[in-house]
Amino acid sequence: MSGLSFLAGICLSVISVTIAEISCRNEAGDPVDWFVLYKLPMFQINKSAGSGLDYLYLDSKMQGWQLSKLQINMTESAVGQVLQQLYQTYNKNDTAYMMYNDAHPQDGNYTTKQGHTKGFLLLDKTQGFWLIHSVPHFPPFPENGYGYPSTGRLYGQTAICVTYKYDQFKEIGSQLLYYNPPVYNCSIPDMYKKELWSLNTICTGSRFPWIEQKRLIPLESAQGEQFLNFAKSKYYIDDIYTAWIAQQLKTNLLAESWKPKNTYLPSNCSLQYHVYNIKQIDLPMRSSFCSHYDHSKWCVSQTYKDQWTCIGDLNRYPYQIFRSGGFICTQNKIIYNAFRKMVADCYNCTSS
Repeated sequence: MSGLSFLAGICLSVISVTIAEISCRNEAGDPVDWFVLYKLPMFQINKSAGSGLDYLYLDSKMQGWQLSKLQINMTESAVGQVLQQLYQTYNKNDTAYMMYNDAHPQDGNYTTKQGHTKGFLLLDKTQGFWLIHSVPHFPPFPENGYGYPSTGRLYGQTAICVTYKYDQFKEIGSQLLYYNPPVYNCSIPDMYKKELWSLNTICTGSRFPWIEQKRLIPLESAQGEQFLNFAKSKYYIDDIYTAWIAQQLKTNLLAESWKPKNTYLPSNCSLQYHVYNIKQIDLPMRSSFCSHYDHSKWCVSQTYKDQWTCIGDLNRYPYQIFRSGGFICTQNKIIYNAFRKMVADCYNCTSS
């Protein structure tokens, strides 16, 4: 074999290993450390109704939001690319996965007995991803292939995907015990059951061990990005934004979550660090929408120097103080600027 042929063989081997790694993926199908997306609502201010399928996209290789040329119901979309890995390997015994949603993707039912939480994860003995989102009835079962529910079009939605090395999933599994996620499809093969006992406990519906009210842990992405994960159990009966996240991060928060008419929690200035409900979102494309049309759940530091962004499961809604769920938080400057610059107006504590 010639030297060039030998080198070419090595290069191809490296490429094939890279492609095979389980990871968050961009729209080209290439691995990325993390991505966030914001599915836009169908109705925006002073604009005709849209498709409800367009989305903003940002990943670890970018500097700001980009309006995708794709739509979220396409397999080539960022979420579609990620899910293809799960759909292509779900019946193998060398990968573990879990899909959960309090709004079941097939029968359309909602559960209030478990966490108000939505997401899916896939991993092998090297690494994997955990994607947290806000879309009811999503994603479809693996055998049904990729699709996006018509019920997910009207409101805005968010998703964050992070790639983690294998060891981090031991901690993620422990956090999910607090979330108590409504799992509708999963597989934890025998080779994972001892180390990832918590994921196996959740997957099989076994009796949970005793857990405390809440748990906060650091997580590190595959490429070293630092995150905090807030996990709230049903025993922690309070607004996670005001009582915990704001006070823990020592920063005032601007919060966006679903706001059913006259039933959401008002802005709260009762503690040292305050939480203000967002009223209007301005988009990079010189358009905007009212928070009434948003089903996403996120918050950002009011002060730019703090740079916190949190994306997760729970709304500022009275009944959800009794529900379990969580948030993933980061001080990544690019993510923070992307979300913070969209905040156009907020309710103060006297007008909310």
